[in-house]
Amino acid sequence: MTIKQIESKLLKEKMVLKELQNGLKIFFMPKEGYTKQYAIFATNYGSNDSKFIVPGESEVTKVTDGIAHFLEHKLFEEAEGNIFDKFAELGSNVNAYTNFTSTCYLFSSTDRFYENLELLVKFVQSPYFTDENVEKEKGIIGQEIKMYDDNPNWKVFFNALKAMYHNHPVKIDIAGTIESISKITKEDLYKCYNTFYDPSNMIIFVIGDVDENKVFSIIEKNQKKEEKVEKKIERIYPDEPDTVVQNIIEEQLDVSIPLFNIAFKDTNNGLNGRALLDKDISTKILLDMLFGKSSDLYTSLYEEGLINDTFENEYTGEIDYGYSMLGGESKNPKKVLDKVLEYIENMKNKGLSREDFERIKKKHIGQHLSYYNSVEFVATTFVAYHFKNINIFDYIEALKNIKFETIQDRFKEHFNAKRCILSIISPKTFE
Repeated sequence: MTIKQIESKLLKEKMVLKELQNGLKIFFMPKEGYTKQYAIFATNYGSNDSKFIVPGESEVTKVTDGIAHFLEHKLFEEAEGNIFDKFAELGSNVNAYTNFTSTCYLFSSTDRFYENLELLVKFVQSPYFTDENVEKEKGIIGQEIKMYDDNPNWKVFFNALKAMYHNHPVKIDIAGTIESISKITKEDLYKCYNTFYDPSNMIIFVIGDVDENKVFSIIEKNQKKEEKVEKKIERIYPDEPDTVVQNIIEEQLDVSIPLFNIAFKDTNNGLNGRALLDKDISTKILLDMLFGKSSDLYTSLYEEGLINDTFENEYTGEIDYGYSMLGGESKNPKKVLDKVLEYIENMKNKGLSREDFERIKKKHIGQHLSYYNSVEFVATTFVAYHFKNINIFDYIEALKNIKFETIQDRFKEHFNAKRCILSIISPKTFE
């Protein structure tokens, strides 16, 4: 068992890390005077982990699409009933989410925190799968899949991923398909649970005005596995070409104005830790400089009526893939794409503005500092960064130290028209 103090003098924040004998890492961040408490129990396991070698085995295991999300659903069921009811009795809000790389179980409370924490720790470690309850869940998740199939925002996003990625599992819907989940068995769920829900592959993050010793004591006392097994899960991902699958992908749904996503595919993958953090920060600043509400392009597109205030941008940077995405509503998405590509080429010739860079950088520093007022932001961001070997406290220092020259290099490398795609959801036409 080890204990470590982690501090940021820049942020004037601190946290304590305690690693248990079984490998579980517990992070506690005190927030004196805050009425809300927040805790996340997370595993480094998401929908992308569909092919892997179980520690101690030599054969590759290939599971069906959507199983990580299915597992998240099933953990809320116990032999005595549903875990939501127990949290409701304690007056807290419990939730969970599965994304491409992790699965997280969380609650927020303003009272009876320690009872909630004990319940969280216990239920995540208590899988209860039967043939009957697995079959019943297929109907529930099937309805969820149908709902997302009719969601234009969800479809324009996943179609963009399909247009970018040839082989990488990120192109597959997190919930899978009705056909894929129909194949899931309780044995599959237990195999994935026993592989990825090992304490050595998990963390707990707690934040709030609560007693540190009591937090560690409750978590430690409720561990079902006492010793750590030193074996690593081997995750297998297919080779992914640098090229995109297709430049334009279109679909019709019930929308009044076309939705669109323009995306640029990353190629310099394989980074983690500080190198990945620097890429993340430089790309986000760059996106704001080029496409943010104060940019010339945004003003021009808005004044021409090609975009409205739904136009946004974001960057996703994972260890093995990444992309920039901008989009919103437009009556003419193809013209927006032409304008975006033309603007990028002009800026490559003209050069980025150092003044814009300094202004946007200061804005990002201010935003990041304000985020520390949100316990939800700190907790969810901490978990996302931790599994990429990034310490959240390093963000502000990396942001302050980012150089204009780094932004210039990233601009030349990342915004390549050959690796750009356009996804459109158009209104349905009737013959």
